[in-house]
Amino acid sequence: MSRVYNFSAGPAVLPEEVLKEAADEMLDYRGSGMSVMEMSHRSKVYDGIIKEAEADLRELMNIPDNYKVLFLQGGASQQFAMIPMNLMKNRKAAYIVTGQWAKKAYQEAKVYGDAVEVASSADQTFSYIPDCSDLPIPEDADYVYICENNTIYGTKFKTLPNTKGHTLVADVSSCFLSEPVDVCKYGVIYGGVQKNIGPAGVVIVIIREDLITEDTLPGTPTMLKYKIHADADSLYNTPPAYGIYICGKVFKWIKKMGGLDAMKEHNDKKAKILYDFLDESRLFKGTVRKEDRSLMNVPFVTGNEELDAKFVKEAKEAGFENLKGHRTVGGMRASIYNAMPIEGVEKLVAFMREFEKNNG
Repeated sequence: MSRVYNFSAGPAVLPEEVLKEAADEMLDYRGSGMSVMEMSHRSKVYDGIIKEAEADLRELMNIPDNYKVLFLQGGASQQFAMIPMNLMKNRKAAYIVTGQWAKKAYQEAKVYGDAVEVASSADQTFSYIPDCSDLPIPEDADYVYICENNTIYGTKFKTLPNTKGHTLVADVSSCFLSEPVDVCKYGVIYGGVQKNIGPAGVVIVIIREDLITEDTLPGTPTMLKYKIHADADSLYNTPPAYGIYICGKVFKWIKKMGGLDAMKEHNDKKAKILYDFLDESRLFKGTVRKEDRSLMNVPFVTGNEELDAKFVKEAKEAGFENLKGHRTVGGMRASIYNAMPIEGVEKLVAFMREFEKNNG
């Protein structure tokens, strides 16, 4: 059976050569006589795998020495609690709510302190990014939180908010490694890897060292303290070892492709093909304000639910998988992460043109 074009929002498409390489090494990783799935996380061989993965990520993102890279478990959603538990010294934080995941993070933070919603785009179904140049951020806020790319609604912060000197915390799950990033602008930049980097089960947290302290909220479990994981180089307990190994392979693949500048160029091209079609189409319409469009997640509708369902069904039959929009918004969504080849988007657009001709 040939591989389909997988437009899933996550777990999502991975580079084919990475999967082939992992398959070749499945039974015997480089002469060790065992699979990476079977080896001790304390072994010399695995130590090499995780250290090399971190070094490659540091190189790709140009991560300064005063930031720690942590490979953790619990997905991005566990960070919704871990962040306030570790950073809410004054028990106050500002949240910019631009989608479902930012909203969930905000609601979770309210459990631990005074989380203040300083901006939101809920009034227009999260179809835009609010102006964040002059927000009412409380003086004593410990941090300002954003979800930088909204997987469900297809919006992206093109300009980071003016945090007025406060620490910026960003969930970058669905735009991780899709373009160059200035890590210095963030206190914490984190994301689940299952969209752009690897298999589900790993979350990568890049955190400035001065934010890693013993001083966590009372009752914070040992496993939810950044310091515990930072001091143990992400090996306090058994990490998601195989997932980290695949992430390491994807880092190498991105380096081979030319790094984050090349990824941005590749992603711009792909997104332009799809957005240009949506802008001229009589049948399909994009749902996001133009200047806030994501390069990774492209939601669109026909305006007719029955027609949407027909499109998703026929697209699947034609080899285009997972185009149904998130249950909270309906319609369609094409997630076109790093590993989605340009021809996947070209073929999707050709299919959409044909569908429009037959159903317009």
